[in-house]
Amino acid sequence: MNLKRFFGGLLTVLGIVGLIYTAVIFASTSGETKEIKSLLIYGILGIVFFMSGISLVRTTKDE
Repeated sequence: MNLKRFFGGLLTVLGIVGLIYTAVIFASTSGETKEIKSLLIYGILGIVFFMSGISLVRTTKDE
């Protein structure tokens, strides 16, 4: 099993979880500054993890 491909899959799953959590926070937000900050933090981290995981899986060659 290729370690890079496993790590890419793990990053992708963490990114999806972060984006889902961002959607949950967005659905229940009332507009307070603390909620907006957490929304931005989790959303940006989710996007970064998701994109890096996808690119790692895509660029890793099977041996």
